[in-house]
Amino acid sequence: MKLRFFLGSLLLLPALAQAEILIGSWNIKHLGWNNDKSFAHVAQVVNNFDLLAIQELMDTSALAQLEREVEVISGEEWSSMASHDLGHSSYTEHYAFLWRNSEVAYEDSAVVFLDHGDVFSREPYSARFRDLDDDQVITVATVHVVYGDSISDRLPEIEALADYWTWLKEVAAGTPRLLLGDFNLQPDHEKWASLLSLGAVPAIVNGQTTLSTTAGEYANLYDNIWHEGKGLNISDRGILKFPELLQIEHLEARDRISDHAPVYIGINGARLGLVAAASVMTDSAGDCVDINSSTPSQLSELPHVGPSRADSIVKGRPWASSNDLTQVRGISVGRLKDVLNSGLLCGI
Repeated sequence: MKLRFFLGSLLLLPALAQAEILIGSWNIKHLGWNNDKSFAHVAQVVNNFDLLAIQELMDTSALAQLEREVEVISGEEWSSMASHDLGHSSYTEHYAFLWRNSEVAYEDSAVVFLDHGDVFSREPYSARFRDLDDDQVITVATVHVVYGDSISDRLPEIEALADYWTWLKEVAAGTPRLLLGDFNLQPDHEKWASLLSLGAVPAIVNGQTTLSTTAGEYANLYDNIWHEGKGLNISDRGILKFPELLQIEHLEARDRISDHAPVYIGINGARLGLVAAASVMTDSAGDCVDINSSTPSQLSELPHVGPSRADSIVKGRPWASSNDLTQVRGISVGRLKDVLNSGLLCGI
């Protein structure tokens, strides 16, 4: 089954009012590997937030591609930043932040934690951001706790988060703190006691965030947003179950988007609500870009394809394979990979 694309459908949209922002956290399952990721669908989900912390970024070029995709969908400018690659073995990943420029600005202090006890496999990453409506500055941190072979492998990092939370207070300069991520542990586990004793509380205490292989079913509340019990006016919180939003099966969602659903909070009155769009969902065959039949303007929707390259694609028809687009001047192997990963192509 192919993923289906939208002109519309039910979309979750952030509330637009003064000082209202929606902050999310999402493990986007090996973002940047050659895994047929549907960037168009990932961007549709991202567009529901004003500031998003990302875990499992494997290649920073994928973050740039995602930023471009969400700019096209939203019609707004976005910005992003990423940590260096982190990990104690051959497996490494980056953390990242992605934000809507009309609502949020990077303030300062982007830093990877200097792990006092060398406990973390991937040390947490934090930065300070400013709400452009009311100038409130918040410190946002993200982490991906190691999964290991059993729960016992995760507990040292969970306990070390108390040390990190204390350190974060020192560098946060009196601003409210948020710790977002994939913690690989339920929020009611007894090992959270040290972090709880410091006044941190989980925003999400009910539900599940990992997609099962059965449509409509979820397991484990591993993803969360920890925050101070005071300091932020939290107006909404929840789990964005994106397979229902995009109307695709769980197996397909796990393969081409992520096996985790994002979690979010709204602050200062922001709420995530269902808004019905006027147009209806159509099959991917009706909306995708075909390099042998689409118009130049439709071809220009592809990554790295402007009017000049679109004309070159038209002149080169018929194409036996989309892989042959490297024959077009300016479409390198790397850029072709972006085109193929965009999820916009159909046909060959």
